[in-house]
Amino acid sequence: MKIAALIFLAILCSLSAFSQRKVKMKQATTLRGSVVNGVRNDWVIGDVIFVQNETTIYCDSAIFNRAENTVQAFGRIRIVEGDSVTCTASGLTYDGNKKIAYLRQNVIFTKLETATLYTDFLDYDRQKNEARYFNNGKLVDSTNTLTSKKGYYNLNTNLASFKTNVVGVNKDYTMTSDTLQYSSKTRFVYFRALTKLEDKEGGVAYYENGYYDTRQKKSDLVKGDFETPTYRLKGNRLYLDDLRKLYKAQGNVVMTSKAENMHIYGDDGFYNRKTGISKVYGHAYAARVTDENDTLFISADTLMSVENEDPKKKRLLAYHNVRIFKSDLQGKADSLVYKSSDSTLYFYKQPVLWANENQMTADSISILLKNKKVSRIYLISNSFVASQDTLKNFNQIKGRKMTAYFQGKDIHHVFVEGNGESLYYALQEKDKEPGKSSRLRNDSIQADSVRIQVMDSVRVHGSGSTKVEKKKKEKINVISGVNRIVCSNMKINFKEGKVHNISFYIKPDATFTPPHELKKDDTVLKGFLWRGSDRPTRKQVTQKSP
Repeated sequence: MKIAALIFLAILCSLSAFSQRKVKMKQATTLRGSVVNGVRNDWVIGDVIFVQNETTIYCDSAIFNRAENTVQAFGRIRIVEGDSVTCTASGLTYDGNKKIAYLRQNVIFTKLETATLYTDFLDYDRQKNEARYFNNGKLVDSTNTLTSKKGYYNLNTNLASFKTNVVGVNKDYTMTSDTLQYSSKTRFVYFRALTKLEDKEGGVAYYENGYYDTRQKKSDLVKGDFETPTYRLKGNRLYLDDLRKLYKAQGNVVMTSKAENMHIYGDDGFYNRKTGISKVYGHAYAARVTDENDTLFISADTLMSVENEDPKKKRLLAYHNVRIFKSDLQGKADSLVYKSSDSTLYFYKQPVLWANENQMTADSISILLKNKKVSRIYLISNSFVASQDTLKNFNQIKGRKMTAYFQGKDIHHVFVEGNGESLYYALQEKDKEPGKSSRLRNDSIQADSVRIQVMDSVRVHGSGSTKVEKKKKEKINVISGVNRIVCSNMKINFKEGKVHNISFYIKPDATFTPPHELKKDDTVLKGFLWRGSDRPTRKQVTQKSP
């Protein structure tokens, strides 16, 4: 009895399953039957309704093949799946065994309260709950419109996948890609290939991976690149907040100021589009092309750029452990400001610069750029210029204020204004073998002006001069004494980056001390500090610390 009952139950289940697979004609105005090659087809016309489980098919007319369990529908076709899916089309072939609807021409597929899909070719698989289209389609919801050549929509997850010539549009942006996914439930766009996004304010972004929340207008992106009309931001990872206009980058960050032709590099950074403020930190450095063959590099703990419609308010700020490098100029300071309105770099807190063999220090230093080249350097308060000669002696000039003028890449001359002092070693060429050498007098000189000519074999001090004629014999430089002059103002002329001559104005007081009379205090001016070990190299400025 138990075996018979089980067999009966299995038969009932089988019949029930078979019944669920069959398409049933619920309604029609006219029914005509015909047999072709032994197969019966019913031609039904007028207010036709077919039913299979929760699926209802409406049409004007249809050919119903009961044996093959298929429906070929015509006219105003509408498919209703429960209370969640409605689909209309001009043509339909329905396979009741596979539960697949092949919809053609003017297809409108709607998932209630989520999205509507428009296409001319749609295959709706009821068992997988998936709608696939090909040969172009368009998905529309309350926020976005997305089109592509191919795609599919999963009704269970509300996730749409788009492939080939993907274009997404809403009121704020236009997006193009080859592959992406979109959740009509969460309104998230998932990037699966290189995607370009253009917003209404002129911003352009490129994404390789990640997602975009179209409701909150936030993105979490991998290997992104964001660009505005004035700035460009890229990194291994981007976090974009379009509502707050705040954009963050992490890993191999590169920020570009287009107007200044400046690139800023670092580990992390952000750009606030509302305030126009951007920051890069962590091994941060900036590179600005100054002429065709040279670049100015600036590094610091933090680099900050301020953009503004008022040119006078635009600037680059660098603070803590600032270093600069250019082929003909290097420097170090605690902080720096670059103002594009006057093309000037301002250095603060123990600044020091090196130009060729010359070290320049002051309480504050500024560099004027003209035509992307160094034009002048201003040394304000406690200004000091020092250099080493071939014997490693330190020649020194100090004053209240100095201005260095450049021609090309070299210093041409320097003006000292107020409290001028100079200390220069007089060198003289001497034969290696014992022979005659020039004698220089030890004089104290007071006059309206004094000029010192600094050359390899000629030294002039005070009103006297001694000239050593060059001979073919091998020569060596020796110290013949130290010129020390105190006056109000000075002018130092340079030749090929080296001091050539010095002029002293307004009652200079000059002394010359021979070597045997030199004391330690005679070799330095007050405030002298040689900082050669601080002079940065390009590698130190542009490469990350080990």
